[in-house]
Amino acid sequence: MPVLARNRHAVVAALGVTQIFGWGCSYYFPAVLAEPVVRDTGWPFEAVIAGVSTGLMTAGLVSPLVGRLIARRGGRPALAASPILFAAGLGVLASSPNLLLFFAGWIVIGTAMGAGLYDAAFAALGRVYGHSARGPIATLTLFGGFASTVCWPLSAYLESHLGWRGTCLAYAAIHLCLCFPLQFMLPVTAATENAEPSAADVVGARAAASPEPRAGRLAFVLLAAVMTLTAAIGSIFLAHLMVLLAARGADPAQAVALGTLFGPAQVLARVVERLFGAHYHPVWTLLVAALAMAAALALFAAGLPLLAFVIVLFAAGFGISWIARGTVPLALFGAQRYPVIMGRLALPSLIGQALAPTLGAVVLTRASAEAAIAALAAAAALNLVLVAVLFAWTRARARS
Repeated sequence: MPVLARNRHAVVAALGVTQIFGWGCSYYFPAVLAEPVVRDTGWPFEAVIAGVSTGLMTAGLVSPLVGRLIARRGGRPALAASPILFAAGLGVLASSPNLLLFFAGWIVIGTAMGAGLYDAAFAALGRVYGHSARGPIATLTLFGGFASTVCWPLSAYLESHLGWRGTCLAYAAIHLCLCFPLQFMLPVTAATENAEPSAADVVGARAAASPEPRAGRLAFVLLAAVMTLTAAIGSIFLAHLMVLLAARGADPAQAVALGTLFGPAQVLARVVERLFGAHYHPVWTLLVAALAMAAALALFAAGLPLLAFVIVLFAAGFGISWIARGTVPLALFGAQRYPVIMGRLALPSLIGQALAPTLGAVVLTRASAEAAIAALAAAAALNLVLVAVLFAWTRARARS
């Protein structure tokens, strides 16, 4: 294991498997299992769905603590705790006789999400590989992109044979028997002395060196706002995609067919970024992501008959935004502060991601789908402006 732990490909592959099952039994839980839970228990559908929001909010609240832990102790303690917490939370869900315990289970799962999903894993990789962590971070998001592809059919199969409670226990076993050992592939100590940073990483390191406190605060606020807006926009769009497509004339079968384009487009965009991203500063990735999302929603709001193109363009932008979420803070603030910064940035972003679908539902029910689409387009335009300001700040620092 120590020899393998020095192999970046083995490390990222191991962490990637844990991301698939971490996302699959948390964020993607309701897509397959919400209806069986409602049928079995009689609990309100909205309450069952709110479990995921509870988990995301909990993840946001614990993220700053996780970031500080990774900065002090490295990523292995937090990441290794995550499968144990996932298993415990899923066990509580499986045995919950009422909604109170159901939500308690989601609080435990949310703690696992904060300790082991993207933000924590990005911080852990940055702690180990320094500025050369950009490649591993991008590759890790490729694995995460297959979470729904793997876990939706797996959940459906398990639920048909074991019921939803048995499915939770099966995922708990996967976390304990598979994911927990894989987390120990992550090296204990930093390996930056052996890293070979790219030219873009060198520029990023220079820009991140000893930033003035006021300039650093400005960059942090801008990046926190961008990450929160991006997550909220994506969360609303995905949660209400079928309703929004129906407002543009798509029947249910067409809406489902269009929705299937999202995953492949997202993964393909990440592959392209992974292949070429080492040649430019990661803030370019953030700019392209914001531009793609804003353009897609502007076309959507205009009502043009380009629904497939809108889905693909939005998915591509949203997909690479997750790479930028991990790589831009590393380039702007440096490897030493990266775990703490990631923890602090995750707090507003995850809470926004948790609350945004409810806000979208309010707009849809109290106003209209047209109002919701217009609001999303306006939010994406604002997000693009904020990214442009951050881009200009980064370029100015790189020249100074």
